[in-house]
Amino acid sequence: MSSQGYAIELYFDPSLENQVLKTWNVFARRQISTNLINNESRPHITLFSSSFIDSTKLEPILKSFSSKQEPIALSFSSIGSFSNNNNALFLSPTPSLSLIQLQVQLCEVIKKEGFEIREEYRVDSWVPFCPVAIDVPKSRISEGFLVLRDLKLPVNGYAMDIGLVEFPPVREVFSFGLGNNLES
Repeated sequence: MSSQGYAIELYFDPSLENQVLKTWNVFARRQISTNLINNESRPHITLFSSSFIDSTKLEPILKSFSSKQEPIALSFSSIGSFSNNNNALFLSPTPSLSLIQLQVQLCEVIKKEGFEIREEYRVDSWVPFCPVAIDVPKSRISEGFLVLRDLKLPVNGYAMDIGLVEFPPVREVFSFGLGNNLES
């Protein structure tokens, strides 16, 4: 049972987003995992998550932060899984300095405003990933990996926007384009 929460997410350019959505659809068609589609989530990398966020306080902070950033080149070059209880399969981006700096700077900015940074989002702990299947039955994880191995990696594109979502179900509260990329 997942509790209510908030996440700051990094969104992709339309072409990269579509490639990830295609994978979600394969998992759904094969009935391996439908959660991401059913939750109306968008392909993303989570930069920060918390059980409570005052979105009115965060909105101007994120707007200002996003305007100072540039779109970031992303290359999803490997596949992986977390062995915790939600049996997630994911695409892993090649760690680039710009991606790591974006996340570190974001956490610094929101920490200054009094938001608590949980362990997994702290420097040296954060693992960037893009979920492609969650709550995969244990018996089907190997099949899930085979689906991902059919992807022509690397899958390349750009991180274009930062958004705040609340969940479950996933609802976008607001999002901003990186740099001069206009509001989405």
